[in-house]
Amino acid sequence: MAGRPSRNKRTNTPTAPQHRINEQIHSPEVRIVGEDVETRVVPTRTALDMAKERGLDLVEISPNAAPPVCRLVDYSKFLYQIKKRQKELKAKQTKVEVKEIRLGSQIGEADYAFKLKHAAGFIAEGNKVKATVTFRGRSFIFKDQGEILLLRFASALEDVAKVESMPTLEGRRMSIVLAPKKATNAAKKARAGEGQTASVRNQSPAPSAAAAAPATQPATPETTEPTTAND
Repeated sequence: MAGRPSRNKRTNTPTAPQHRINEQIHSPEVRIVGEDVETRVVPTRTALDMAKERGLDLVEISPNAAPPVCRLVDYSKFLYQIKKRQKELKAKQTKVEVKEIRLGSQIGEADYAFKLKHAAGFIAEGNKVKATVTFRGRSFIFKDQGEILLLRFASALEDVAKVESMPTLEGRRMSIVLAPKKATNAAKKARAGEGQTASVRNQSPAPSAAAAAPATQPATPETTEPTTAND
């Protein structure tokens, strides 16, 4: 009895190469580029011979060009540089997180100010803020007060944040989502003006030493009392 084929069996399918290199390039002629290489169109065989003489590879970087563009380069170093650039771009991408601020339906003013300060800090870091009010027990019948609280919270942060999602009720939780507000052109100009004012203030000449020094009074001649000789 033949055994059943395994469902977990993997077929080793070869992955397509990222670039065509060397003998994989079938175009009759190519445009060559690279360090210390004059950019020109040459027969592919000539380009392969040039790469071999330099101990490099012929890498097709623009296959859709007419003719295809090929670079004379060490292919392993070429791939390393590509991965390095991709890693740098990924590191530069800012990751926006959603920070949750929980508010009680009967929150006190001191606790409210504390939560507001934390939310402003999250917004300043470029994160979104999800403010949530949880209704417990009979407080659910006063859900309108929770909506008013959330709108008040958003209004207090309107200089730095915009409402991305209005208050929505999910079960016994009502939430509002705030996102960082991009600086307006007026705000940018205002900050630039403040910077120029500070620069001018720092560059103002210091008072001269002569002007800063207090006026000295003329020295008074020292007087000596006459001595009386004893007989």
